[in-house]
Amino acid sequence: MRGPERGPDGTGAGRGAAPGRAGSGRGRPLARPSRPRGAAPPPKGAAAGGGAPKGAAAEGGAPKGAAGRERSSSVERRPYKADGRAPKGGRWRALAEVRELTPYLRLLVGTQLAFNVGFFAVLPYLAQHLGGALGMAGWVVGFVLGLRTFSQQGLFVVGGALTDRYGPRPVVLVGCVLRIAGFVWLAFAGSTGTVIGAVLLIGFAAALFSPAVESETAREAVRFETETGTPRAQVLAVFSAAGQAGAFVGPLLGSLLLLVGFRAACLAGAVVFVAVLAGHWRLMPAREGAHAREHRRGGVRALVRSPGFVIVCLAYSTYLVAYNQLYLALPAEVERATGSQAALGWLFALSSLLVVFVQLPVTRWAGRRLGLRTALVGGLGVVAAGFLGVAASVPLHLTGAAGLLPGAFLVVAITLGQMLLVPAARALVPDLVDDRHLGLAMGALSSVSGLVVLIGSSATGTLLAGGGVVLWGVLAAVPLTGALLAVLPLPWGAGGGVDVGGQAVSVTPEGREPT
Repeated sequence: MRGPERGPDGTGAGRGAAPGRAGSGRGRPLARPSRPRGAAPPPKGAAAGGGAPKGAAAEGGAPKGAAGRERSSSVERRPYKADGRAPKGGRWRALAEVRELTPYLRLLVGTQLAFNVGFFAVLPYLAQHLGGALGMAGWVVGFVLGLRTFSQQGLFVVGGALTDRYGPRPVVLVGCVLRIAGFVWLAFAGSTGTVIGAVLLIGFAAALFSPAVESETAREAVRFETETGTPRAQVLAVFSAAGQAGAFVGPLLGSLLLLVGFRAACLAGAVVFVAVLAGHWRLMPAREGAHAREHRRGGVRALVRSPGFVIVCLAYSTYLVAYNQLYLALPAEVERATGSQAALGWLFALSSLLVVFVQLPVTRWAGRRLGLRTALVGGLGVVAAGFLGVAASVPLHLTGAAGLLPGAFLVVAITLGQMLLVPAARALVPDLVDDRHLGLAMGALSSVSGLVVLIGSSATGTLLAGGGVVLWGVLAAVPLTGALLAVLPLPWGAGGGVDVGGQAVSVTPEGREPT
């Protein structure tokens, strides 16, 4: 198998210096030496800047422990944007950013886009198909949809653990095969039992390939940051924007396919995953699992013993509880204001379009102004502000078109908060866990959050009947609690590290240093 080539010049040498920071010279970039394409790499033990002795940093020959450790982002000491510049491209800046990535990162970003196109071409229309064409009762439809969510989000930790043990390639390939089989099965399913089997297969497939792809993206983002100076959060923002683009295109494709029938939509989704399977079979490099010979429970113990990861996990969970209100509290608010939920589709489209077109500029701005933990805290604060805005509007009793304004404000606030905190939270994980457990950590981030969402949604459902200021005030308190958790000094008990270029890189409160 021939995998994509990666190396110190994986994105093209000489595309621009990657500035660093040394001492107190804030804003004074140090040029990152580049070498022409095809040139031999420097001798082992020599720095990238020439014949500097081992132990000297590549940027300006600064000694290890000074500017060398500043090269990679620490949690709070400096912003996670290495420079304030974005790739050239004008209105096509997003495409320019994708072109700047390595071939392997482009594969992973394209995978996220394809995943969501195939998924959202089918699943948004599943409830209507079950209740209409198959005539299932409402409670059965809800039960089936709940099973799909559980088999996906609840089992992410399983996919992450398998990724750490066997490597990402086999897990992604098996997940794609199961997703293809699930869509084909669903296309021809005509009874409750067969539908449940197909839906469980579809959900479990995502529980396999999603943690594998996310952990590989995080690992490659750290590698890309180390080699080029481009912050990992920027790479993860491209990944998120690609997913949202797929979530926007998928339902449009599905609505066209439904003119032929639900079966056509399912088979088209299967075809998308056939293409994903072929691409990863051809291009995804094979590597041994990070802890193939380690006892399985060792990874779980390592995560629990990393207080920093637990804090980030809990803070991220409060965001997902808040985000879930787009499907629970927001529909109730829209129906109160307008008498129906017809406007929900427009609000969801607004959210997707905001992420597609604004995610990268927001991440660039945050990179210049904020650190990773500050972005996490700020994002949760923006989400909380959205709920407080709706609470403030309750005494006004707005209805009709004006009544949609609080809901629209909430959607914008949650989406903007998401743009800040999601790339930051994912970028923090590689610094808080050992590289051997990165897949498990990414899976645990989703699984723990899914469990918290389940509990939070039950509590929210109880409050929905009363509504009013109390409901929206309690919902605002949830992300505020997450922000307070993230403000706490992150303990570095377990430490973390990501393998970059064959060299383990561990994390200290001051920054990164090879071990």
